[in-house]
Amino acid sequence: MSILGPNGCGKTTLLKCINALFKVGKGEIRIEGKSVRSLKRSIIGKEVGYVPQVSDSTFPYTVLEMVLMGRAPHLALFSSPSARDVEIAEEAIETVGISHLMDRPYPNISGGQAQLVLIARALAAEPRALLLDEPTSHLDFRNQMVILNTLERLAQEKKMAIIMTTHYPDHALSISGKALLMGNGKGGLAGNTKDMLTERNLREVFEIDVKVISFEEGGNNVEAIVPLRKTLTSSSSMNQHN
Repeated sequence: MSILGPNGCGKTTLLKCINALFKVGKGEIRIEGKSVRSLKRSIIGKEVGYVPQVSDSTFPYTVLEMVLMGRAPHLALFSSPSARDVEIAEEAIETVGISHLMDRPYPNISGGQAQLVLIARALAAEPRALLLDEPTSHLDFRNQMVILNTLERLAQEKKMAIIMTTHYPDHALSISGKALLMGNGKGGLAGNTKDMLTERNLREVFEIDVKVISFEEGGNNVEAIVPLRKTLTSSSSMNQHN
């Protein structure tokens, strides 16, 4: 499921509420029928993996050490990771295809590689759901596709529930079965991705005209969303979003 909306509409806040990092003022969030308010942090950490937007490390941890930190919800206080914990971390690294980086210092790898490390760290907790906050931001075209392909494979092969925020409607169209459109004070729309990402809905949420185009590629129908520059609203509305 992809969550889309203008800057400042609350996408990151929603993810943190789902993960019980923030408390909701109204309503309730449940995991397997149990309110997150009643669950210990370690239990939530085992059920839901979280990949934030940015994770800088000033210490020269290796990739393996960074991913091994994902085992924290399974460790008792003051205990050290076991051989099995290391094995699970190595499996997570292999899952996202960066085994060749295992011993590299985390601060010395590229942005795309670092994003895959953070996904592997979340997977090391063996969660059933994965939350990602703009996982393709600041990445080039190729690394964006690497991340999207990895997430799609995790959803299909490991049957994981994946919820990500994104500023790219095309990314939602390419891999998401469901989409949630959020707006500043306009509530939200949720449903099948193709039903949600219409020209009308996107215009209302982002205050810009777009065209949804489709074409054939390799026997498959591909859809893309193209913004129309000439219909941009005034800079004042953009400032409201930021």
